[in-house]
Amino acid sequence: MGPWPSQDRAAAFEAVGRGFESLRARHPRFHPATCVLNPEANSASSQMTWETALDQYTALIDRKLRGHFKSLKGAARRYHPFMLKTYENLEEYVLRRGKRLASCSTFMTYKGYAGEVDEKILKVCVGIELYRHCILIHDDLVDEDEARRGGKSFHKLFPDVGGARFGEGTAIFMGDAMYALSLEVILNSGFSGEALDEVIQLLVKDYRDVNESQVLDLLFEHKEPDVEEWYTMASKRASSLFRTTILTGAVLGNAPEEDLRALDEASTNIGYAFDIQDDIIDTFATKQQYGRTPGGDIARGKKPLHLVYALQLAGPKESKAIKRALGKGRISPGDLEKMRAVIRKTGALKAAKEKSIGHAKRAKMLINRTKMGKGSKEFFEGFIDYIAQSLDWYK
Repeated sequence: MGPWPSQDRAAAFEAVGRGFESLRARHPRFHPATCVLNPEANSASSQMTWETALDQYTALIDRKLRGHFKSLKGAARRYHPFMLKTYENLEEYVLRRGKRLASCSTFMTYKGYAGEVDEKILKVCVGIELYRHCILIHDDLVDEDEARRGGKSFHKLFPDVGGARFGEGTAIFMGDAMYALSLEVILNSGFSGEALDEVIQLLVKDYRDVNESQVLDLLFEHKEPDVEEWYTMASKRASSLFRTTILTGAVLGNAPEEDLRALDEASTNIGYAFDIQDDIIDTFATKQQYGRTPGGDIARGKKPLHLVYALQLAGPKESKAIKRALGKGRISPGDLEKMRAVIRKTGALKAAKEKSIGHAKRAKMLINRTKMGKGSKEFFEGFIDYIAQSLDWYK
């Protein structure tokens, strides 16, 4: 099968860590030319940045998602008129402008081993996006977030029916339904045999893992974890999602066993690097870079790695100032700036950045060892470089 046709660019860049939020909107200074997929190519037309590839394949996956929702809405219409409205809201929530880094990770890994792409892998990518969004629906509800990607959180899409309880209950039920729908579309993708069984087991394990990590994330709002305990939680957060999406593509693309082991460790390190970076963004980005008011994690009392380090390294006075700002539900710009100053002064920001960069380097080394195709390797290397380079923007 030949190369897929070029598609229009998406307006925002979606990624992992608390739902893979629009990275480009957060970081206007980022230029994709810093991450070239074919650095040795002389022709401008033959150069493809990792972001350009992401745009192209996002458009393909979005097209498949629309087709799948058309089928889902048809079944919902036959069941009950209100369920049609529910699935229309679900479609709008999932298809908000963004980039599909989770499903594109599956897509690019598969392409790197199979050498081509087909309808089967696009169906799997639809399942991956439904899976990711079932987690986001619940995540928005637990964190009491009212917005995602320029629109209302799913539990806020039913203002005219039964008040907050109805919207929250519907979000729980439809998040669960989305998990079932994700498995259904993958089971009906056209893949079969042991590879398909292994992918389903990956998704089942990851769904349990990510929910367990969310419990610890909530727990840490009420206690002070050390670095080791933070890593215990983070091992099942973004790392879990990257591991599942990348290994899904590798398994279905018949990657050799030694590559599966390397990609398992590489994806775990990508997840750690991304989580640390994403948390630094929440504390140190401006509202213009972030797309929403920064400091939300601190206001909720969450403990990102840079704050774990700060609490360990701070003196009694600084520690008291940190604890006074945590978990108040909101944080003023002045208090946030004081918190940033403490994190810088203690060396916590530097320590967290060094951890993220170390994980990024490890991930790149492992990916380079694999037999994955060159274009797919360069896609992941570009994204990993972006994570590491963007840390310089927050000081």
